[in-house]
Amino acid sequence: MKILDKYVLKKFLGTFVYSISLILLVFIVFDLKDKLPSFLADKTPLKEIILDYYLMFIPVYGNMFSPLFTFISVLFFTSRMAHRNEFVAILSSGISYNRILRPYLITAFIIATTSLILNHIIIPKANRKKIAFEDKWFNSNYNTEDKNIHRVVGNGEVLYIYSFDNRSKMGYKMSLERIKNNKQVYYLSAEAMQWDSTDGSWNLNNVFERKLVMESEGDSVYYKEELNIYPNKKIKIDFTPNDLWRYESKLEIMNYWELKEYIEKERQKGGSKTEYFEVEYHRRTAFPFATFILTIIGVSVSSRKVRGGVGWSIALGLFLSAMYIMLMYIFTILATTGFTLPFIAVWIPNLLFMLIAYMFYKKAQK
Repeated sequence: MKILDKYVLKKFLGTFVYSISLILLVFIVFDLKDKLPSFLADKTPLKEIILDYYLMFIPVYGNMFSPLFTFISVLFFTSRMAHRNEFVAILSSGISYNRILRPYLITAFIIATTSLILNHIIIPKANRKKIAFEDKWFNSNYNTEDKNIHRVVGNGEVLYIYSFDNRSKMGYKMSLERIKNNKQVYYLSAEAMQWDSTDGSWNLNNVFERKLVMESEGDSVYYKEELNIYPNKKIKIDFTPNDLWRYESKLEIMNYWELKEYIEKERQKGGSKTEYFEVEYHRRTAFPFATFILTIIGVSVSSRKVRGGVGWSIALGLFLSAMYIMLMYIFTILATTGFTLPFIAVWIPNLLFMLIAYMFYKKAQK
């Protein structure tokens, strides 16, 4: 590694770590200010606050802001280099602009790879503790707002629930039907269903049951209808109250392989939140890739000495960062509404900013 590579690598990583540490410290202070009354009122143990919440807070939010602060770091220290005429000296010595970019891209690769590992493996583990802490102390009264819930709970079995109360773990106005050869062979309805955690079953109240039983007489085959009414009935199906808990909780605690498997299961069950999980699955890869794009834009914008120092470069950088976040938000909404495929929606902001990066690169000081 050449002196130039070491110099840029040190400046880049040093500025990045310093800036993101500073913003995380500010976030923690503001978050603590908001939650301190709740901590004191609930007598939350200090050990849990530090180890299960704020220690997990650091990788989650640090990784969330890493592309933005990669961009800001590049703008800041590169603008200072340009202001001190260091780029003029480097280019005058015969080193090409592409060669100058190499240590920047090496550093971006280190940050992006770290972010990729965090997204797919480490952060889900951190979120498991953080969300468990939040659910224990903040979200104990959570209740789903979903109505007219449909789930595929078995081979040809469809469950319908009008509404569900997460606090009491009770569903209202439920029905279960089984389809075989395009014929409804079983139907069950109940006024309410109560979860029994002791054996993982559901206790039903005011049950109506209809069965079609196939019988034969000689060479002829016919269906016989059986109707039953029960005051109470116990059933076991592939459905638990956790399936209707906050989808954000399930989304954030699953690693790469768990999320991939869960998406397949949700597709089979006909889950209404499948698009959210698919967006998250692809976003975990697309988001770190933005580090390369924003690094190239940052170097191209700030490597030329301009009047006014680094202020103009930082202002432009913040504007482009805001545009990137806005595009990511817009296309995520489009994907979750079914307007476009999640994979395409997540990668469109990167593709658009790749074109912007190429334009800035072509105009950069060579």
